[in-house]
Amino acid sequence: MKYNLIIVDDHKMFLDGLLSILNTESNYHIVLTAKDGEHIVKYQEINPNEKIDLVITDISMPKVDGITLNKILKEKNPSIKTLVVSMHNDPQMIDNLIEHDVDGYVPKNAEKQELLLAIETILGGKKYFSRDIKDIYLENKFSKKKENTIKLTKREIDVITLIAQEFTTQEIADQLFLSKHTIESYRKNLIAKLSVRNLAGLTKYALKMGYIDA
Repeated sequence: MKYNLIIVDDHKMFLDGLLSILNTESNYHIVLTAKDGEHIVKYQEINPNEKIDLVITDISMPKVDGITLNKILKEKNPSIKTLVVSMHNDPQMIDNLIEHDVDGYVPKNAEKQELLLAIETILGGKKYFSRDIKDIYLENKFSKKKENTIKLTKREIDVITLIAQEFTTQEIADQLFLSKHTIESYRKNLIAKLSVRNLAGLTKYALKMGYIDA
């Protein structure tokens, strides 16, 4: 059985490398190559009945990037499989792709054998993520879960907000009608509780949680 493949990458050398690998495999037919996702979206609109089994795409590309392309393809035709081959390993990007049902993700420096295994696995109806990508995804999920389990008291939020607004220990003590020593204790406890290193870390956390405006 021959599978119809599309390859999208704006680096010609990488695109040519992928082509030379896949052209040695008799069961893969390369329908189209392109340097950006917009080309693929248009091609699909013009040829809605053409059977495409797999789209292999990079992430960073002009006009329509790989994340947007995956989302559009999955919304329009969920039967098309998508494999991302990219140097990016940003947890947010990986999260977004998985959320929008990407079928696989391997880094650009993967061995030829792993790339072929990924394609074979995906066309066989399963997902394929390289070990590095899995590790980043799971680590991100774990740290998000940990973040969500940290609960600050009302008083701790008051203290961290004033710290982030650059008030001195004495000024915070005066505003909250507490002793300077108590505020210092709060500060030390917050640094330990949030696993940050210093006041800058507390400020970053306050910004992230929306206690102060950026």
